[in-house]
Parts: sequence; C-alpha cells; structure tokens
Amino acid sequence: MTIHIGAAPGDIAETVLMPGDPLRAKWAAETFLDDAVCVNRVRGMLGFTGTWRGHRVTIHGSGMGMPSISIYANELVRDYGARTLVRIGSCGGMQPHVKLRDVVIAMTASSVSTPSSTIFREVNFAPAADFGLLRAAAEAARRLGVPHHVGGIYSSDTFYDEREDLNAVLTRHGILGVEMEAAELYNVAARHGARALGIMTVSDHLQTGEALPAAEREQSFADMVRIALEAAFA
Repeated sequence: MTIHIGAAPGDIAETVLMPGDPLRAKWAAETFLDDAVCVNRVRGMLGFTGTWRGHRVTIHGSGMGMPSISIYANELVRDYGARTLVRIGSCGGMQPHVKLRDVVIAMTASSVSTPSSTIFREVNFAPAADFGLLRAAAEAARRLGVPHHVGGIYSSDTFYDEREDLNAVLTRHGILGVEMEAAELYNVAARHGARALGIMTVSDHLQTGEALPAAEREQSFADMVRIALEAAFA
C-alpha cells in the first residue's frame, strides 16, 4: 500500500493500462479482462487486475494532467513492480490528415513543462516511447484495421489553452495531436527503466472544431484497449 494506491503486494500486474478516467478503467476491465478484481479505490481512482488471454493485466486510472499521472506511474513502478505502462486516452487532432476516431500512437511527447522539469533543470530532455511497444502497437492497429498515425504529440499542462500561436507552431512542426499526460509518463518510465507508450483516440479537432459524441468515444476507446493489449504482449 502506498499513499495513493491501496493495493496489497502482488495485486498489481507488471503490465498496466492507464486511462485518465477511473470509470473507463472499470469499463475496460469488465469488457476485456477475465476475473477482474478491484485492487484500488483510494480517492476514487479505481484500479482492476485480471487476465487477458492468460496474461495478468492491471487497468488503473491516472487522473487528468501530468502531475496526476506522475504520482500513479511512480508508485506503480517503484512500489508495485510495474514494468510496462500504456496510456489509453483521447487527444485533440492538430493535422488536417488526422481525422476523428483515428488512433495516434505517440513516438515523442513535447511539452512546455512537466513535473520532471525540476529534475532535468537546464536540460531539454526528449521524452520518447519504448520502440518495441511503439512498433507492436502500429502493427496491431494495422492488423485490426484501425486508422492510425505514428509521430509526435504535445502534452499540455492546461486544458483551456488560449495559445493559438503555440498551436500554430506545433502544427507547423508536424505534431499530430494534443493531450495532457504522455510526456510525464515517458519521463517516469525512462527514470525507472520501464517501458511506456501513449495510445490516443482523436476525440476532437483543433482545426475543424469537430468532436465525437459520447457513445462514439466509447467504441473508439475499445479500439485503443485492443491495440494496447496486443502491443504489450506481442
């Protein structure tokens, strides 16, 4: 048991999928895992452990933003022995060819700042995904017939962002989408020698103003879970 996770020793699998919303963690566990058991309820941040095709898997909420995912990722790796962390969530599209419902697999994650910035000090560390997971996720998406894009994303530390100038620069430099967690997840994984990957569904688009209805988000979320599970155990 840690400050933020009430699981007992051995309750957390080495492979952890991390949606932001704890209720999505519950839905994913009930939908994809066999014999799923709730292993954490502290602060309402639900976590479940079960099996997928015989492999032990934990699906644990991360909350919103980099400070929140930093807390859970650190404790999962440091105190519970997690070795593979896959963020599954949503992002806003930033390129014309990136469409609603497409899946973005984040090779790199740029940011203005992260909770790890104080550790790196003057160094602009480049947070990147584990290449084996990245390749396996792209192959899984291709096998499943899910439209996907592999490249750089932007992890923002503000949701109600009014920096149109920054968005324009990031779009010009090929950033595929914006979300709020992956950069710090990659930092934490690198620090502890773990594997990490971010897989996001495009739920809205910064250029067109389009957004998915809630029901369609759930179906797209299922695609991400399938890709994440296949990549983790490729």
